[in-house]
Amino acid sequence: MRNFISYEKSLEILNNIVLNRQSTQKLFITNAIGRVIAKDIITDHNSPEYPTSAMDGYAIKYADIKNSSIEIIDKNPAGSVVEKEVIIGTCIKTFTGSLMPKGSDTLIPIENVQVINNQIKIIKEVPFGFAVREIGENYKNNEVLIKKGTIVGFAEIGVLASLNISQIEVIINPTVAIASTGSEVLDLGETQTNASQIRSSNHLTLEALFKSNGATTLQMGIVKDDIDSITNLLETALQKADIVVTTGGVSVGDYDFVQDVIKDKLKAEVLFHGVTVKPGMHILAALKDGKIIIALPGFAYSSTVCAILFVLPLIYKFRNANESLPIVKAKINQDFPRKMDKTIFTACNVVYKDAQYLINFDGKREGTSAILTNMLESPALLIQKDDSNDLKAGDLVDILLLNHLK
Repeated sequence: MRNFISYEKSLEILNNIVLNRQSTQKLFITNAIGRVIAKDIITDHNSPEYPTSAMDGYAIKYADIKNSSIEIIDKNPAGSVVEKEVIIGTCIKTFTGSLMPKGSDTLIPIENVQVINNQIKIIKEVPFGFAVREIGENYKNNEVLIKKGTIVGFAEIGVLASLNISQIEVIINPTVAIASTGSEVLDLGETQTNASQIRSSNHLTLEALFKSNGATTLQMGIVKDDIDSITNLLETALQKADIVVTTGGVSVGDYDFVQDVIKDKLKAEVLFHGVTVKPGMHILAALKDGKIIIALPGFAYSSTVCAILFVLPLIYKFRNANESLPIVKAKINQDFPRKMDKTIFTACNVVYKDAQYLINFDGKREGTSAILTNMLESPALLIQKDDSNDLKAGDLVDILLLNHLK
């Protein structure tokens, strides 16, 4: 008799796995988009290094702010260093990005003055230091600007470029091998020869999910329900991947051979086989030579939900990134009883309105764990823990935002 464990216990077990891989590589910064920075990025200078103009205007001494006539003694284009110094009664025309001339402390915008011959008259005053970027305004020397574990995006690229950093060290993404099992399963393009055959979407759905969440994927395709084929699949995948994910073959049927191969042929260390969740209670997790095997149920909705719940956190763990599943509070629009003593994940619709998330079940189909279409449009998963109470309309509930997964 198999012992089923709670969802919380299963996550604890997976989180306690000690990974034997944390290698890094150097990439040109724009090739590192979506990757995880392996080391803190620390500045080696101030930015700006000198007081700099933030606008087009005239650099003055603030003591001249009420002076009716100030002489223009030079121009100061960006990229040049003007030699003349601003003294009382003089100014230098200065442009955005230019160094503030010596002696100046305030910039009067062009639109705040009248130019008469070679002099300006201030028609609208500004406060002391106006439009002057002080030393270190952007960042200061020896500052941790980007922390390790940060996922590289457009802002990080811009900051790295401003630091004159062309290459950065990033964590190598985990490789996840994916396969669907089942003699009744057809791949894309295969012709149906009898009514019992079904079209597989699992292996492609999971490939897309894992790729978009930071994994390198190894597509193993569809494998027939026989022990030799499944053994060859798993042995090959374990040589090439950090995580091996299969769908199908983990329940209690006569042809559910995946569990038999993992336990008997591979002699893998089974971490758990059976979790009190719906969907996906027959999920199996195992270790073999430091590699992780996650065997998911075969139904499309069930395998996808379980991949989100169990595999994505492993990918995040390998990447050592500041990532987690996007679980938030939402208000439910109807009574929703707890139907069983399990942690239940139910597809729902979510909208963000008046500064809160709202969920409903309009158009969601009820039935088996095969209904993948319930994840279309604006989906979320309502989470009901195994010890939760019946939900009432208006209650605040936990949901997992599916469209916030990458």
